[in-house]
Amino acid sequence: MSGELLVEARGQVEIATLHRPDRLNALNEGLVEELNTYFGGLADRQDVRVVILRGAGRGFCAGLDIQEDRQKSGTRDETPVLRTLRTQTSIGNIYRKMRACPQPIIALGHGAAAGGGLSLLLASDVRYGSPSFRCNAAYIRIGLGGCDMASSYFLPRLVGASLAAEMILTGRFIDAERALGAGLISEIVDEDKLLDRGLALADEMLATSPWGLRLSKQALNLNIDAQSLDAAMAIEDRQQVILSATEDHKEALAAFLDKRPPQYRER
Repeated sequence: MSGELLVEARGQVEIATLHRPDRLNALNEGLVEELNTYFGGLADRQDVRVVILRGAGRGFCAGLDIQEDRQKSGTRDETPVLRTLRTQTSIGNIYRKMRACPQPIIALGHGAAAGGGLSLLLASDVRYGSPSFRCNAAYIRIGLGGCDMASSYFLPRLVGASLAAEMILTGRFIDAERALGAGLISEIVDEDKLLDRGLALADEMLATSPWGLRLSKQALNLNIDAQSLDAAMAIEDRQQVILSATEDHKEALAAFLDKRPPQYRER
C-alpha cells in the first residue's frame, strides 16, 4: 500500500480519504489499487457499517492522473491497446465494488470532481457538496467518448436524460447549486462542516438494524434496474420476509413500544 488512501475508524464508521492533494487526488495506479482493495474487502467486514468518502486538499478528485499514465505508457511489456484496457478495467472495478459492498457510502464533495472522480461520487449512495463543489464528465474534452466510467449508466438515473446528455456531450462543469437542483447531491454544506454532516447521517444509519441497512442498499441497487413493478416488489417482499424472522426485528418492535433505543445483536 502506498498510503494514498487514508482510512480512519470512528466506531462502526470508516472515513476513507483520497490523499494525493498535490495532484488534486487524481487516480494513479497506486490509488486505484488501494481503492479496489478497500472496497473489495468490505463485503466480509461486519465491523464497518457505513463508509464516508472524501478528498484531501483543494478538491475531491480530478479523475485519471493523465501525466502519470502517459509516463508509464511504455514501461510494461504490453501493447497500448491492452494497457488502456487494463487501466479502464482496473478503475471501472472500483465503481462495481462500491455498488456491491453492503455498506452505504456517503460521499463528501468539495472543489472539483472530474471524470473518474465524478464517478466515485455517482457510485456512492448519498452525496453532499460544499459551495465550491463542481463536477463534470471530462472525457469528451480529451478526444474520447463522453460516456466513460459508468457515467452513461449513473447520470441519466440520477439527474435525468437531458442534463446527463448535456454533461456527457460537452464535458461542461455544473456547480453545486445546479447539482443540488438536479438531485445529484442531497445538500450544500459549508466545507468545514461537511464531515460533521456526513457523520451525523452515518449515526442515523447506525440506528437501524445491521441487516436491515445492508439489504436496503441491496434492494435499491437491484430495483433501479428492475424490469417491472412486480419484479421490484418481489425483491422488497423477499427482504421483508427474511428480516421479519430476525431477532433484531423483534427487538426493534419492543424498543419502539418501550420508547427506548434498540439494542441490535445480529451482525
